[in-house]
Amino acid sequence: MRSIFIRQLSDEGILSETERLRLEAQSSSKLFSLHWELKTMLYLGVLLLSGGLGTLIYKNIDTIGHQAILAAIGALCAGCFWYANKHKPPFSWQKTESPNPWWDYVVLLGCLLFISFIGYLQAQYNVFGMRYGMAAFIPMLVLFICAYYFDHIGILSLAITAFAAWLGISITPMHILSDNYFGLERRLIDTGLLVGLVLTAAGAFSEYKKKKPHFAFTYYNFALHVFCIAALAGMIIEDGLLLLYTPALIAGLVFYYLLGVRIRSFYFLLMTVLYGYIGAGYLVIYTLIQAWDSLETGVLYLSIIYLIGSSILMARILIRLNRKLKAHADL
Repeated sequence: MRSIFIRQLSDEGILSETERLRLEAQSSSKLFSLHWELKTMLYLGVLLLSGGLGTLIYKNIDTIGHQAILAAIGALCAGCFWYANKHKPPFSWQKTESPNPWWDYVVLLGCLLFISFIGYLQAQYNVFGMRYGMAAFIPMLVLFICAYYFDHIGILSLAITAFAAWLGISITPMHILSDNYFGLERRLIDTGLLVGLVLTAAGAFSEYKKKKPHFAFTYYNFALHVFCIAALAGMIIEDGLLLLYTPALIAGLVFYYLLGVRIRSFYFLLMTVLYGYIGAGYLVIYTLIQAWDSLETGVLYLSIIYLIGSSILMARILIRLNRKLKAHADL
């Protein structure tokens, strides 16, 4: 609109040609893209639609009927997959572009509806019985297939989450699941470490074998958080196993720090510094408490001094790392 107004002023002789060009240049320099804002709104729309359908079903379950609900969910899911398959680009192990702006969201909606279909089937008809691992394995398998077949990173994130749930359910003893007790169970911590290692291996395979190499970042991202959180939980909960979980945390931090340096990702550097800060802080405070045998005033003061000093040091390290990455990017 502004460019049209400027041209009208120029045609009427109010603006000279030089002034018109200058104003049009200023106008074009202030333009910005709404790409990510629109994509965010579309993703939220898909999530709100799936959540709204769930609420509608929950409030009208007695009048609609279970078979009708399953049939509606199945029909919508099948329609989404039909549309996605009809318009999908040819399969490639490299990154492919979406055929239109709506395609990604139709694929995502289809996968969310499929998860709802399986979950509703299990909750209402108990088709898998007590085999909870199978109820998690089937959605996980379908999500991984869809992620690679449709080249969709969002579905890959859902598949990784389903994989962690399936592995946790499969390894966890049934008495913990039946009693809903997930407290100080070391088996769950070790499962988290295993999930982190498997996802790290999957990311390395994708990157070095050139099999959807753009998926590697997503694998690494989940692996970093799951592995480090599990190692920190092992350090805090299992005091007697500090010599086991502390080296595991250090090894994971070193690996992902070097990965962040290699791919020039400030995000990975930030996360490794934060997790390292949490682990080091716990070790320092734990050592002080053990030295005094209790949380005395001296321990409290030393802990506060350490936290203040280490926070300043961490901020300086992050600023330096950011400058270093920017300097490499400008080369």
